[in-house]
Amino acid sequence: MQSALRLIVGLGNPGAEYSETRHNAGFWFCERLARDLGVNLARESRFRGLAGNARAEGLWLLLPQTFMNRSGEAVQALMHFYRIEPAQLLVVHDELDLPPGQARLKFGGGLGGHNGLKDITARLGTQDYWRLRLGIGHPGDRNEVVNYVLKPPRKEEAGEIDAAIDRALLAWPQLAKADYNAAMQRINAKPATPTKEQS
Repeated sequence: MQSALRLIVGLGNPGAEYSETRHNAGFWFCERLARDLGVNLARESRFRGLAGNARAEGLWLLLPQTFMNRSGEAVQALMHFYRIEPAQLLVVHDELDLPPGQARLKFGGGLGGHNGLKDITARLGTQDYWRLRLGIGHPGDRNEVVNYVLKPPRKEEAGEIDAAIDRALLAWPQLAKADYNAAMQRINAKPATPTKEQS
């Protein structure tokens, strides 16, 4: 039987200047889920982040406040304190290799050059944890990636990212029951409304 989730981590950078940037898509998802579950995210210095406990679900939500490339510090601290296994962890992050409007739930696999995932994996010593990848699209030039992820999405992209987050949140009942196959079917489906052709 699959392990139930005990920790959901949204990745992003702290501070108002980053709050609307593409790299903070993981924060956006966790903030919405916290609202839906009635969870208050409060600063927890021992976990180096904003954390909240959904007691009814037996679940912690965590937004690391360490900046992206040190996200693993916060994740490792909370997991160690509450004896949470990697298979009980879901990391929500922005994904360059998916267009806005698409999302993918998967277990394990590569890190796609994502600095937050790299740090978490290095500190946990394993890639075997759940990821929810929220598509933000790619600038088309590798040298533009840093600039791209630290800028807000265009208006139409923001609407598509929001729609993908909505779809992922609709799969929460399946995720909460550790029915990952059903959650994947719901989240990984292509959006019903056609997106504009990439130029």
